[in-house]
Amino acid sequence: MAKKRKSHYHADMLSVEEAREKILAEFNPLNQVKINLNDSLGCVISKDIISNISVPPWNNSAMDGYAVVKEDVNKATEKKMVYLEVIEEISAGELPKKSIKSGQSARIMTGAPIPKGASAVVPFEDTDELTSKSPKLIGIKIDVAKFENIRKKGEDISQGDLIIKNGIEITPAIIGVLASIGFSQIHTYRRPKIGILSTGNELLEPGEKIEEGKIFNSNTFSVSSMSKLFGAKPIIQTHSLDTIEDLENKLNKFESVDLIVTSAGVSKGDYDVVKDVLSKNGDMNFWSVNMRPAKPLAFGKIKISGRDIPLLGLPGNPVSAMIAFEKFGRYAIDKMMGKKVKHRPIIKAILKEDIHNYDGRRLYARVKVEKSSNSKIIATPLKNQSSGVLTSMFLSNGLAICPSGTDILNKGQEIDVEMFGWNEEISEIIN
Repeated sequence: MAKKRKSHYHADMLSVEEAREKILAEFNPLNQVKINLNDSLGCVISKDIISNISVPPWNNSAMDGYAVVKEDVNKATEKKMVYLEVIEEISAGELPKKSIKSGQSARIMTGAPIPKGASAVVPFEDTDELTSKSPKLIGIKIDVAKFENIRKKGEDISQGDLIIKNGIEITPAIIGVLASIGFSQIHTYRRPKIGILSTGNELLEPGEKIEEGKIFNSNTFSVSSMSKLFGAKPIIQTHSLDTIEDLENKLNKFESVDLIVTSAGVSKGDYDVVKDVLSKNGDMNFWSVNMRPAKPLAFGKIKISGRDIPLLGLPGNPVSAMIAFEKFGRYAIDKMMGKKVKHRPIIKAILKEDIHNYDGRRLYARVKVEKSSNSKIIATPLKNQSSGVLTSMFLSNGLAICPSGTDILNKGQEIDVEMFGWNEEISEIIN
């Protein structure tokens, strides 16, 4: 049983939902653009799509075989075949040259248009094609239903049909449908451009020579890859030093972006230069959010080249930065792209080890969710839950949710786990 404690929630501390609501209130879907179909995956349709053609555009064969008049083969059996004259062969991409009359047939390939007069297709394997001594005569071994093995004109899509409504997110299947009706470009809401900047005198860029007292900049790369995964276009600046001049210079290069995301310098004990620059150049709020990891958060607007650009300031610890961007940045990107608000799937799991919540905030503990030998879903907490242990983000596949004010989640207890991004594993676990 989860043990409750007196809440550590303070009046100046926002809930995750309150912070998210304040952030999302500042965003709307971006302008509409016309893009190539192959570049549209994950975007959102901004104009209803109506088909100009039918699919299929004509009656066509569903398999390789012989187009026949159905009534001619009513009594056909393997022992008493019905013989028909073969008057032509029709390949896919070719139009029939002749009409089929009683007593006639046409050799036809999958996808080829059905000739006039034909009302069914008999598959090759149900004929004597392999043993026939005359290419002009074919023996039919079976009866078929009317229109059997024929794909009718418009059975998938009819000309003038509304195929996809405004607001639908584009999937591979939708791309296939749009290609099938001849669309090479479509109108979507524009992908947002996200300016990404890490701050800190201690940072080195990957590829540089390691120095004592320095660490490599990982936040820029994890957050930019997340933004790309969520459908945005990341624009990266080399990390900024903790000086007003360098930070302002780096921020001023983001004049064309839709959202700026910084990391570090937003907590109470952080170097003041980040807060000073953000406050000096914009209207910023510095919040404490009732969650762990990722308590400190900054959000507001900063003026660059005459534009007020939203800015989301993430904590500097790498796990905190990723979880904060997941909880707030992902939703902002979705709204700019015209997507519906989507929460991660939450599943039930049996906790394998205790989870201690030492300060009463809502805890998102990294766990590995697996199916046990007796088919129960088990969540194992990573041993080191420090917000500086970045390896825990790829060794885990979910976040165990410990509610605010709960002191401990006990071993053997059924808990909620928010799964992030491993849909294949979720499927394997649940099935």
